[in-house]
Amino acid sequence: MTGLRPALDTLSRTLAAGLGGYALAQALPVTLVALAPWPLDRADAVLVAMQLSFAVYALAFMAAFAVRSAGRAWAAMAVCLCASASLAWTAL
Repeated sequence: MTGLRPALDTLSRTLAAGLGGYALAQALPVTLVALAPWPLDRADAVLVAMQLSFAVYALAFMAAFAVRSAGRAWAAMAVCLCASASLAWTAL
């Protein structure tokens, strides 16, 4: 039974990184385009923000395994996603 606990922790972190990181990587470009004063055309700003979302996804995946527990990984993803989504909602 003791061998199952680390496996479930890894699975939970992987799900937090995969699902939460994907949602954050999709919400953050909307926020960046809506809030940041880009010196580019809007279409080019969207493309740059979408390219940055790949880095955001990779950082979210690494952050899920850097925190102390899987619960903190889920909480961090939820807080970042809610902050980004609320900023995008108010900016649009």
